[in-house]
Amino acid sequence: MIIDGKKIAEELREELKKKIIELKATYKSVPGLTVILIGEDPASKIYVKNKQKYAKDIGINSEIIKYQESVDEKTVLDKISKLNNDKKISGILVQLPLPKQINKKKIIDAILPEKDVDGFHPVNVGNLSSGYEGKVPCTPLGCYLLLRKVEKDLKGKHAVIIGRSNLNGKPMAQLLLKENCTVTITHSKTKDLKNECKRADIIIAAVGQPKLVKGDWVKKGAVVIDVGINKTANGLEGDVDFEEVSKVAKAITPVPGGVGPMTIACLLSNTIECFKRANS
Repeated sequence: MIIDGKKIAEELREELKKKIIELKATYKSVPGLTVILIGEDPASKIYVKNKQKYAKDIGINSEIIKYQESVDEKTVLDKISKLNNDKKISGILVQLPLPKQINKKKIIDAILPEKDVDGFHPVNVGNLSSGYEGKVPCTPLGCYLLLRKVEKDLKGKHAVIIGRSNLNGKPMAQLLLKENCTVTITHSKTKDLKNECKRADIIIAAVGQPKLVKGDWVKKGAVVIDVGINKTANGLEGDVDFEEVSKVAKAITPVPGGVGPMTIACLLSNTIECFKRANS
């Protein structure tokens, strides 16, 4: 089974569109999302363009604030402060990566936790780790929703996560622990990655290495979520060897068309949640 992220994301956006109509009727206003884009990174520009497009499609007020690569840190922090105090803005997102003169931690910490649609603020990270309500980072949330389309009950499943980043690996582990999975986080210092993967019911790969996970790494019937997206001579490829792994896996996400569309849909969902909490 190929897990169609495009189709599932489209279904989620349709649900969110209905929620926006209800919110507008109740509060006479709609959520507002502001994205700050610094520099000319091609991938970032595409992501931000898609975020704005889909936000507008479902009825969210969306704006992009662009800065040159050379912008100083204080200018960005001052803008975030103004957005924090703007009641029309439900969610704030600063597109990563950032130029070297800007401290990522300072930027993330500056966004109010209640407007942090990326779920990167330490308060939201702590809430997720503690099992409390809070914003969940969009990519792991998207992975989780895709998993739930295939496995209704995750209890007792052994999940292997390849990659320990704050953006995906660590929050993904917390989501799966909440579902009573047994979770193994692997990384560049893991001694026998292949053997760890072979024991998994669920594999989530997010390291940025094309075709790292081979067919003989995956046990028959496992579910494989490929977060990687790598530019190669053959075009875009994931961290999983799709051709090999699709022959043994119960279900697998393609690249592109798997996790990517869900990440943006989950960003929109987080923006709506921020709006609802601000108005409750």
